[in-house]
Amino acid sequence: MARKSPRSRRESPPRSRVPKARRARPTPGRARDQARPRAAARGAARHAPKGARAGAVADAARTGARPARLTKGVRRRPARRRITPPAPERVAAIVEILERLDPEATTALRFEDPLQLLIATILSAQCTDQRVNQVTPGLFRRYPDARAFAESDRAELEALVRPTGFFRNKSRAIQSCCADIVARHGGRVPRTMEELTALHGVGRKTANVVLGNAFGIPGLVVDTHVGRVSRRLGLTAETDPVKVEFALMEVIPRERWTRFSHWLILHGRRVCVARRPRCSICPLALHCPRVGVTAHR
Repeated sequence: MARKSPRSRRESPPRSRVPKARRARPTPGRARDQARPRAAARGAARHAPKGARAGAVADAARTGARPARLTKGVRRRPARRRITPPAPERVAAIVEILERLDPEATTALRFEDPLQLLIATILSAQCTDQRVNQVTPGLFRRYPDARAFAESDRAELEALVRPTGFFRNKSRAIQSCCADIVARHGGRVPRTMEELTALHGVGRKTANVVLGNAFGIPGLVVDTHVGRVSRRLGLTAETDPVKVEFALMEVIPRERWTRFSHWLILHGRRVCVARRPRCSICPLALHCPRVGVTAHR
């Protein structure tokens, strides 16, 4: 039998039977309620957007109040600036000046029939008219009609339109558009907005170019220059090209729609450029409110 160690044989002192004073416990939920405003303020300060909740978060951290919640990812849309409709007298003066400067304004794209103008307009996206005019003569000799374009070899077509940029998308759009023309219209370019915009790769801008310059049907072409100049002139406050087109339809006489587009394009290239427009030599200076112009020369 194992002997007990001297330490184990020592007698432990008797435990006191007097109960110890218990530590007072807080009221259930009170500590959590006291810590909640401080944690909420810290969380709001950590997750609030810069500058958006600085004042509210500072007040919450100082007073201990819980800040109001923000819906994540929701931003207020800026109020769209509304302008009064332009005075008919001012619009008439602008049209008269532009017509006097360029009475025979027309498209810079070279074409012989509506199909060539349609193809050239598709190629002119994100490309200059001069570059398109360098490419189209050889392109039209190789593919004389819509069926030839629709049945063309994709790689060969891409090589021919490559200098205009985005050649893969443009060659695909040209092939699909010409296939629609052959299948639906017997190889002839349609003469209505609805039929043109139903073709693959053709929007309102391209359709208006074809209608106005190939068929003599009035149409407002809204490109970058037309949108910029019309907003600076105070004719519209819209930024979407389709909305700009319909806004200009209400203030420009219908018989001037096609020419008015060419006038604004030429004016935007020569005088009312995007950066620092040449307001000192602008013939429309007396009738232009210079909306959005911060620097000019």
